[in-house]
Amino acid sequence: MKRLLVAIPCLTALLTSGLTGCTLAEVKVNVASERTSLENQILGSYNSLSEETLLVASVRGVDPLGRIQAPPKKSQEMQDAVAAMQVLSFHADDVDAFKRLGWVGEDNQGRLSALGMERGKAPDDLKDFAARYGQKEFDSVLREVNAAREVVMRRAIETNANLTPADMPKVRAVFAKLAADTARPGDRLQNPDGGWTVKR
Repeated sequence: MKRLLVAIPCLTALLTSGLTGCTLAEVKVNVASERTSLENQILGSYNSLSEETLLVASVRGVDPLGRIQAPPKKSQEMQDAVAAMQVLSFHADDVDAFKRLGWVGEDNQGRLSALGMERGKAPDDLKDFAARYGQKEFDSVLREVNAAREVVMRRAIETNANLTPADMPKVRAVFAKLAADTARPGDRLQNPDGGWTVKR
């Protein structure tokens, strides 16, 4: 067994928390080393993007003599992917709360799926959060997070010589599996057949 950080939302939030000031507990998950070759390729691409996001955040704006330095040039695709990682990090706390409230689940396509904003069963520490969060804001966060996840999945394909856009269904399935593997007890997960379960 290898100890890896692999959760799509948790890893993003953890690695890029310095960009937003958000603080999260470290999530360590034991993942069987029998991952498929495709899973390893996608995870490698994802981790590389996470590292690139950290590098972008840590680039100095001035040199040792105090002169302003231009940031290194990045392709538009890379800039979009880094921006997507920042969006995921920015919304990580809200997404975590949505999951605890049962408002969203991880679908079988690597995205979040709305499951209804039931406010009456909110735990004590989320009662205020649930009361003040409006439907429009909730919908907006879900759109932004899912759009960012799409960018990250496309980037995993673009940076992997063994993948093409035709492999997107496989990539989605891998991202969904990684999210399910690292979900917390109580999180809602969509099975490959479309049914929903609660992680125990």
